[in-house]
Parts: sequence; C-alpha cells; structure tokens
Amino acid sequence: MGNNRYTYGIHTGLTPPELFFYVTLEEARRELGLTDLAAVAAILLGQADVPVSGKVAGATEGTSVASMVSRRVLPNRVAMRLPMITGVGLRGMKIAFTRNLGAWVGRTIPIVGEAFMAAEAFQILRQSIRAYNRLVQPADRVLG
Repeated sequence: MGNNRYTYGIHTGLTPPELFFYVTLEEARRELGLTDLAAVAAILLGQADVPVSGKVAGATEGTSVASMVSRRVLPNRVAMRLPMITGVGLRGMKIAFTRNLGAWVGRTIPIVGEAFMAAEAFQILRQSIRAYNRLVQPADRVLG
C-alpha cells in the first residue's frame, strides 16, 4: 500500500485501511435490511438457552424457543430419519438423526439464519472491495 491519503464523505486524510473501513460501513448500511433481521431472529430463537430436564447424557443442554414451538406446531413423525446439526466446535459438527419433524425444523431454523448472515457478509465484503478499489490509486487496491 502506498502513502496516499483519501477523502470519503466528511472524512479527510484517510489512510487506505481507514478508507476501506468507512466504505465497508457504508456498504453494510446499504445492504442490511429486513432479511437480516429475520436471519438474526432465526439464530437467536435457535439458541438452546431454555433450561429443560430429562435429557440423556451427552445431549445438548437446554432447548430453544424454535424447537419448543416447532415441536408443538409440527408433532408429526416421518418415515425416514432426518439429519440435524446439534453442535459445531473444534472437533467438527455433531449430527443427530430424528423422525420428529418439529425437532428437525427447530434445529434447522438457526442454521438457515446463519447461512443467510454468511451470504450477507460475503455480499458486503465483495461490494466493499469493489467500491474501495474504484476510489483508490492502483497501488492501494485490494485483491486486484
């Protein structure tokens, strides 16, 4: 990166990293909307933070609001066992199987939310790099 200085909106004398920060903030503000609120709600409703007793050893402690509601609304059992992610950590993903449609939906809701948020983050980063590269000298460009 060069020693160039830039102006962006009301900000003057910005270094390339500072300019990239402000461009990214603007792109995030422009991109985030109702879908992101739904994704965040799905993630939060899928957190296993409601205490529950009677779980077997090794099971994830607690349950989520999404799981409780979906089990009530969809008490159906299906013929095939459906895979569901029950945990992600350093040792990898923990997968369990269920025939209870409500349990599967409850476990899937936060994963869908996380996928939407990951896609949004990718879009924001991609758009930020493009906008930043249009504003700066060739020596200060990111990824090309």
